[in-house]
Amino acid sequence: MKTILLLIVLLTIGCTKSDDTIRILKDQGYTNITITGYNHFSCGKGDKFKTGFTALSQANKVVSGTVCTGLFKGSTIRLD
Repeated sequence: MKTILLLIVLLTIGCTKSDDTIRILKDQGYTNITITGYNHFSCGKGDKFKTGFTALSQANKVVSGTVCTGLFKGSTIRLD
């Protein structure tokens, strides 16, 4: 029973990829990046990593959003 419970918890825990998120955002011209943690409802079903952020856009506007990354696909930047 403990094994099943542990498996369920591990499958539902969200993960973040802070270093990858910062790299992806910098590559797209964002600056002053702050990682805000896991954003559970911000990405699609296939996305395992859902890392929230705030940053300055290329137009010097403060934006917030999530970088969504799946295990076998690239990443998507979703703005709030």
